[in-house]
Amino acid sequence: MALTSIKTSGDKIEIVNQLLLPHTTEFIEIDTIEQAHDAIKSMKIRGAPAIASLAALTVASHLSRALQADPAPEWLSSPQLLDPYITAQLDFLYTARPTAVNLGAATRRLKHTLRTGVEQGKDASAIAQDLIQEGREIDAEDVSRNKRMSKWGGEWLIEQVKAKGKSPESLNVMTVCNTGSLATSGYGTALGLITYLHETRKLSRAFFTQSTPYHQGSRLTALELLTLKIPATMLCDSMVGSLFQHNDIHAVVVGADRIARNGDTANKVGTYNAAVLASRHNIPFIVVAPVSTVDLDIADGTAIPIEQRPALEARLVRGAVYPFTLNAQGVKEQATVMVTPEDLEGVYNPSFDVTPAELISAIVTEKGVAVKADGASGFDLSSIV
Repeated sequence: MALTSIKTSGDKIEIVNQLLLPHTTEFIEIDTIEQAHDAIKSMKIRGAPAIASLAALTVASHLSRALQADPAPEWLSSPQLLDPYITAQLDFLYTARPTAVNLGAATRRLKHTLRTGVEQGKDASAIAQDLIQEGREIDAEDVSRNKRMSKWGGEWLIEQVKAKGKSPESLNVMTVCNTGSLATSGYGTALGLITYLHETRKLSRAFFTQSTPYHQGSRLTALELLTLKIPATMLCDSMVGSLFQHNDIHAVVVGADRIARNGDTANKVGTYNAAVLASRHNIPFIVVAPVSTVDLDIADGTAIPIEQRPALEARLVRGAVYPFTLNAQGVKEQATVMVTPEDLEGVYNPSFDVTPAELISAIVTEKGVAVKADGASGFDLSSIV
């Protein structure tokens, strides 16, 4: 069974606290928009599609509960009061993690539904119902599109390997960060492609970086691959070049938090390093992400805002105490330790870097695969958006 980042039952929303994985699986109930904002900002939930789903589902749940309340909140008494109230909530949610364009796309979709309802003269309750339906659809559509893009990307890679006169029956693929079910509503993007290759018996081994300083690879991707029983090997971020020198790696596949119009891609910091090394070793570098990740409003990666995380996060490591110790509930004890000098002041801690389109071989969405025209440094994404 695959892991899941979000569980819903009616208006009840629960998320797995990814800060405690892989040693403790704890689901947290999200009852308010403020709790959703905190969960996204603190990275209890992360992954561009997953945080968009949580934001949309939380707004839907908030509205559903308001419709059932007696008395109903004042902001639900008219479209004129509903409009500014919901707009402010959506704007607040967007501030949680601004680099991930999926979150902005989800809030824009809900704003469009809100404006349409007001312009059509619907009453506040009818507009709220429309928003509830739209919010739940944003979440529901994620799994099916992930499976489509994984198949598109997997088949494209198989054809590339065949074109080089090699057998596509035993592929080695490397990935960065975590892009599976924990980062989405299910199946995953780049990790979904790896899963597709495994399911079709084309995969020999998946390689994944630790993805420091937050260790999404060693904590989360490792857990997902073990759960799916996919043969896998972890490597430190600084070992990518060595891996490429001494192993036959057929592709690097990564997700994206934002893709500019020319194909420049923001993803977990360390992705750019992997792309440079892949280019040096003539290894295809594939970006797998939903259409909602493509931001056609920005020409290139220079316009992508890069989130700077708190310096303390890069100085701390959390995990299970080793040798393992169980608490009274039979759960492994965890601890947070500082790995730097206490008085260290200078810390550079961007959450993302931008990989230039010229280093990317293909960009895959649920609508297909885009490649660059001969001699072009950037992509024409019109066919896959």
